[in-house]
Amino acid sequence: MAARTRYAPDRGLTARMTATMFLLGLVFVGFVAAIIGIGAATHASDAVIVLFAVVLAGGFAIGSLFYSDKIALSTAGAKEVGPNDGEQARYLHGIVDRVCALADMPKPRIAIAPSPMPNAFATGRNADKAVLCVTTGMMSPNFTPEELEGVIAHEMSHVAHKDVQVMTIASFLAIVAALLIRFSFYGELFGGGRRSNNNNGGALPIFLIIMGVSIVVYAISFLLIRLLSRYRELAADRSGALLTGQPSALKSALVKVSSGINRIPTKDLRTAEPLNAFFFAPAAHLTIGGGKKSLSEIFSTHPSLERRLAELDKVQQQLNQAR
Repeated sequence: MAARTRYAPDRGLTARMTATMFLLGLVFVGFVAAIIGIGAATHASDAVIVLFAVVLAGGFAIGSLFYSDKIALSTAGAKEVGPNDGEQARYLHGIVDRVCALADMPKPRIAIAPSPMPNAFATGRNADKAVLCVTTGMMSPNFTPEELEGVIAHEMSHVAHKDVQVMTIASFLAIVAALLIRFSFYGELFGGGRRSNNNNGGALPIFLIIMGVSIVVYAISFLLIRLLSRYRELAADRSGALLTGQPSALKSALVKVSSGINRIPTKDLRTAEPLNAFFFAPAAHLTIGGGKKSLSEIFSTHPSLERRLAELDKVQQQLNQAR
């Protein structure tokens, strides 16, 4: 899935991501088989509702793919800037120019979001339509040029490896399941309780059966998508660090970003939560140093800080051995 750039592949993570996508495919096949099986006992109107959910999910996925940049920038309150739009914009463009030259890839559009939370994200359906957004907090003097370069290299890795496309495809099944859960609920609420098995008194309503199957499929696909997202963050850390040759700078940036986020009020973090899947680090208070694993990590879009730092240590060892 990677574009032709100088970003290094990671066979181990690629294998794990491929396995996760394969599992999502199996869940999808099982879901379709279950719906077809249920379809034998459904009315024509029920089948139309299932088809409508699939079509609507496809529309959501396509819209998300083609308008992810506009949606993300609007949510962040970001403004696109050119190299002549002030000293801050000139500084940011200079670092992006260097990263794009190292990676041999097109330069994205550049935007700055007015937020004290240090963070960044890149999105877009391909390298030619990509946009990179950096918050004003990320561009504070607290971050060195090398650290900001490491963060930008991480974000541009997402573009190079077409992560928006991958995650959109992976999310399609969850969108279908979520829509069917909602349709089934309102269908049972307002549909008069239609029943299966030729309307025998003890049979479950068709909509309840579809809802139950959809809930299970949504839960499984949700967990697999989160796992895939965490793998892709690790892959972006690794390829970004290898591109710049400075894993230590990316490690330092990770620690500083996490510390900066921890100082942001909870109500402000909640406002930024819709962008968590895009952000360099999630908008949530993080445990730094020796924190125990919790159930929340399973539902997180990003690996724990400790895991990311440990993987970057491996990259540093790899670079040291190569010298």
